[in-house]
Amino acid sequence: MGDHPVKSRPVESAIIFAAGRAIRLGPAHANSPKILLQVGGRSLLERHTEHLAAVGVRNLFIVTGHCREQIAAVLPGLAERHGIRIYELHNPDFTEGSVISLHVALAVIETSTKPLFLMDGDVLYDVSLLNRLLASPHASALLADFGVEAVDDDPVLVPIRDGRPFDLVKQWTGSADRVGESVGFFKLAPEHIPLLAAETRARMSGIRRRDSLDEVLRALTVGGCFGMEDITGTPWTEIDFPHDVAFATEKVLPALIAGASHALRR
Repeated sequence: MGDHPVKSRPVESAIIFAAGRAIRLGPAHANSPKILLQVGGRSLLERHTEHLAAVGVRNLFIVTGHCREQIAAVLPGLAERHGIRIYELHNPDFTEGSVISLHVALAVIETSTKPLFLMDGDVLYDVSLLNRLLASPHASALLADFGVEAVDDDPVLVPIRDGRPFDLVKQWTGSADRVGESVGFFKLAPEHIPLLAAETRARMSGIRRRDSLDEVLRALTVGGCFGMEDITGTPWTEIDFPHDVAFATEKVLPALIAGASHALRR
């Protein structure tokens, strides 16, 4: 299932998964979707939309669930401000496994003839991360950060051997050349869509409906579908816990602003 370096192909569509209840953020955020969390006066969704439009993505699909009405209400304004088409894909069973959100998105994924972005919604990041995926010579690719302390909050880890990821899992132990943390952003090539679809559909009955969508992405990683782009040193953070909000506001946001200012001065 491995790939060979290819000329980078444009990504016209992105799918953001934003159906979860954000239970780990605590009661203060119980009645709103995490993707609408404000950092520096702007929601994560607004920042996603701006970045995706900036790199040429024309179609954005948001998989919603918890408090979906709040997300739906802001989509027309975001689409108009950023010049991007935005569609809602609703997951009514969002209290079950997040793999169901992937199943909801299959109708879009399986009709794509170009690479897609698959993205977690709860990430604050620099637009350069998307550019790294776009420019990757690998048909399908993931992002890994090797500078993050992988001992806090149970991150999804990416072990690397001979320059390629060979697993994608929490609490990973074993032998590897090095181990990074997954950002939760993936470029998926059309040739790898059938495996993703098969792995997703295999989980639509019984106890496997409670699987995470990470289990499907893990199957693709183990199968050799993904290449890796090292984004160590680029500011980003996933937001799962209350202290992540503080870290995003006090550490990551200033780094993003400083980076933008530096780019303007050059």
